[in-house]
Amino acid sequence: MHSPPCILVIDDDRAIRTLLAEYLDAHGFRTLAAEDGAGMWRILDSSQVDLIVLDLTLPGDDGLTLCRTLRAKSNLPVVMLTARGEPVDRILGLEMGADDYVPKPFEPRELVARIRSVLRRTQSLPPNLQPLEAKRVKFGGWTLDLTSRHLVSPQGTLVMLSGAEFRLLRVLLEHPHRVLTRDQLLSLTKGQDADPFDRSIDLQVSRLRQKLGEDVRAPALIKTVRSEGYVLAVPVTVEK
Repeated sequence: MHSPPCILVIDDDRAIRTLLAEYLDAHGFRTLAAEDGAGMWRILDSSQVDLIVLDLTLPGDDGLTLCRTLRAKSNLPVVMLTARGEPVDRILGLEMGADDYVPKPFEPRELVARIRSVLRRTQSLPPNLQPLEAKRVKFGGWTLDLTSRHLVSPQGTLVMLSGAEFRLLRVLLEHPHRVLTRDQLLSLTKGQDADPFDRSIDLQVSRLRQKLGEDVRAPALIKTVRSEGYVLAVPVTVEK
């Protein structure tokens, strides 16, 4: 039998840690908890964790710093949890590599649903997506490290990708010079969680183009095909 997913909760509020541990345990998860970044790293060094619920406001290194450091080392899924509900905080969390974001006060059932959704997206390959037999992929002077999820610019600068941006870029790299519709991209990046009315792909493409330094009026890497979708318009080189 498969062991239940292990969720690591990082929050400096003991009451919230206890509440989440009890609720997650009751819904089929194993739960570990820590009050700060130091505790998080200790647990990650000694335990197998499947997802982190990470509070933004922590003593010492805050959640954004921890998420950025973690993302540079691992693709472990992160759900950001915070009392700061301003849009800029949500955007920053996602920019640092968080896979989802839940503001406090939160409904525990919603958090569980989001955890399950993130785990489904990250623990199984989306339909029709074959894994690249490679460690790195080069395109248009850029390099994407598939193991660490690092994106490196032609100038050697490390560019942070959110979980959604990484999945989208990977799909495009899997199918260079092939026009993919919005629905195909949505299905390939979200799998069974895809909503047929979801138009977030356009926003994700826009953000990914910004990360790639594209000219919004005449993008060279990810081109729009009117009434069809998007295409990665440069050659791709695979490094095994």
